[in-house]
Amino acid sequence: MYTFVCYDRCGTCKKAEKFLQEHGIAYTKRPIKEERPTVEELKEWQAASGRELRKFFNTSGQLYRSMNIKEQLKTLTDEEIFSLLAQDGMLVKRPVLIGGDLVLVGFNENEWSEKLL
Repeated sequence: MYTFVCYDRCGTCKKAEKFLQEHGIAYTKRPIKEERPTVEELKEWQAASGRELRKFFNTSGQLYRSMNIKEQLKTLTDEEIFSLLAQDGMLVKRPVLIGGDLVLVGFNENEWSEKLL
């Protein structure tokens, strides 16, 4: 069973959820805005995903732009970045699919097919 961390009004999340449903992949849904990830979770997800920490930001989100995070990232430490991401789920790139030692961030149908099917 996977945990599907998403935002219901996100088009990419809707596509990812449709993919999971079409392929009969069992998951529980976790709303990222209401149940934002903790610093500890983010550290685990980042390590398991192999993604660069800065790639965890939802760079197309309004909050990312309004807070001018692109500029902030030039001087922040990793600890500060984890804390920033944990402040608001809307800063985190989504969806995030977590199961066992697998963590997928963002929806790329080819990647999800390769890892899940």
